[in-house]
Amino acid sequence: MDAKVTTANAIEQQEVLLRVDNLKTQFHTSRGILRAVDGISFEVRKGETFALLGESGCGKSMTALSIMRLVPQPVGRIVEGSVNIGDTDLLQLSEVDMRAMRGGRIAMIFQEPQSSLNPVLTVGDQIIESVLCHTSLKRAQAKARVLELLDAVGIPDPARRYKEYPHQLSGGMKQRVMIAIALAGEPELLIADEPTTALDVTIQAQVLELLNDLQRQTGMAMLFITHDLGVVSNIADRIAVMYAGQIVEQAARDDFFGSPRHPYTRKLFESLPRANKRDESLAVIEGNVPSLFTQFSGCRFVDRCDYAWNACHQSVPRWLGDEESGVRCHRFDETVDQSDNEPVEKTSQVKTQVSPSGAIILDVDMLKVHFPIQKGLLKRTVGHVKAVDGVSLKIAEGRTLALVGESGCGKTTVGKGILQLLKPTSGKVDFNNQDLVTLDKKTMRGLRSDIQIIFQDPYSSMNPRMMVKDIIAEGMIAQKTVATRAERDSRIDELLEQVGLPVDSKQRYPHEFSGGQRQRICIARALAVKPKLIICDEPTSALDVSVQAQILNLLKELQQTHGLAYLFITHDLSVVEYLAHDVAVMYLGRIVEHGPVNTVFNKPAHPYTEALLSAAPTLDDESQRDIIRLEGDLPSPATPPSGCYFNPRCPKVMDECRRVYPNKVELNSAHSVCCHLH
Repeated sequence: MDAKVTTANAIEQQEVLLRVDNLKTQFHTSRGILRAVDGISFEVRKGETFALLGESGCGKSMTALSIMRLVPQPVGRIVEGSVNIGDTDLLQLSEVDMRAMRGGRIAMIFQEPQSSLNPVLTVGDQIIESVLCHTSLKRAQAKARVLELLDAVGIPDPARRYKEYPHQLSGGMKQRVMIAIALAGEPELLIADEPTTALDVTIQAQVLELLNDLQRQTGMAMLFITHDLGVVSNIADRIAVMYAGQIVEQAARDDFFGSPRHPYTRKLFESLPRANKRDESLAVIEGNVPSLFTQFSGCRFVDRCDYAWNACHQSVPRWLGDEESGVRCHRFDETVDQSDNEPVEKTSQVKTQVSPSGAIILDVDMLKVHFPIQKGLLKRTVGHVKAVDGVSLKIAEGRTLALVGESGCGKTTVGKGILQLLKPTSGKVDFNNQDLVTLDKKTMRGLRSDIQIIFQDPYSSMNPRMMVKDIIAEGMIAQKTVATRAERDSRIDELLEQVGLPVDSKQRYPHEFSGGQRQRICIARALAVKPKLIICDEPTSALDVSVQAQILNLLKELQQTHGLAYLFITHDLSVVEYLAHDVAVMYLGRIVEHGPVNTVFNKPAHPYTEALLSAAPTLDDESQRDIIRLEGDLPSPATPPSGCYFNPRCPKVMDECRRVYPNKVELNSAHSVCCHLH
């Protein structure tokens, strides 16, 4: 962040590299014309990072594809505008010339590296293809260049990784390979489309630092597309906010975070979960992004705005500003008649009460879930993947325990082990004084109404051929919790209202809803059988910040109303800080720290917890934070390191850490840690 602050003035003097002017991209479909990008203009200077921010479906990624001239054809087409790199208008180039431009002067990193890399080609072959295409190097020289690129993006042992396939790499490694491919042609502009969304906070911090370092070394400009305000705060020089195909606000970083102007931008900030909002509901943006099939006659945000008045419905707001900064809002337009400007500001900041601690409802003791590794013709067991290796935790009525850690540490397996969806290798799962591990299938089936689960992806967890009413009713029928059809129908209506959906939603199918609405349906399905405990497996990770706020408010309200207990599995620490009472930090199948959220977040005792907290993106000035960069990736649970599992990555490692796994140390009655430092 220091570099960003000190070079801000220098960047303002830099020459404009990318100029997008009145760009319009449309899709001609059977439903009509979808205006995905509807007249946007912005500039990116050499050496700067320009962030494009907004909710899913607002047109961010289609803007990037339009710049790269990768709009799906024949249904999609760029109908108006210009895209200039220097003096070259990309929209006027032949396909042959544009092919040379892609990967040469402009390169792009996509959101999901796994689907972007070819699974049947080695990492080296995929990078060398770009080197040979965009440089004059011969194959032997190109291979040396590939090894340099792998080293430059921080991949250890480049010669070995060169020969490996994408499936042999971790998520962070795959994203680094994508960056190496993008850098092969030494681009002047790098377009990064949500490059860190699917990554853990520690890997995300590494990738962001890498992009910053490469930018300083090469002087390239970067168009960074994201919906994460924390990431934007840490990496951007200037920011533009997109909504329904248009840019509604643009400003320099300090101005943007110091005083956001557009009502939509302000609502995004208010929707962010924070520790100081624990006792209140988050502000939400009611409704959804309007359909891009709409022919707008007024402001596109009018139906969701707290400040709308007549002029907002009657006329389209004009852009107020220049190429550097501005806003699209009638509130700041002196030429608009504001005599009826008497908006009523709405607020969602309703005080709530956290349910007091009740009796222990779930007591997990030394839970282990091991998967055998079998080899040979006779499938002999030669080892085990120790996905969960002795986890103990307790949850009381009306309280939320958050389980956090990097991908692959075993969080989801813990949830499935508790539910007996995966058979534990050993240990106890005491639920209301019954050990679930010892129960037969019939008895366990009878208890499933008491423990429910909400999955990360709501769409894949629902049958697309079933109506909403049947999806919600399925559990009630299986568990026989409702006697008659009339009672069941009444219960479905009650549940839909409870989760904030109209009653007529029950006659629709899952594909007819937005992501946030689908998650509400899944919550209604879980509540249908009146559970006492709900396991929430990353229920908000795929949602925009405004939809996330709605779901968090709903979960908190339901907990207060029904005294529900939650096991909340996540890697989003801001959500943990807002929602959870207690937190357990997991690393490679084991709990390394456990305690009240306030205690763990303010005084972390384990070096891994410290690293997670320091790496989480915030809206604070980066120069005021001491970020701990973890080297390497999570080890394999099939071959964990000797001693403390964290010792190969720990910045405070001692000789004893390499020899003996630390015992659990009780720092006080509620806070414990497994670390030789204590």
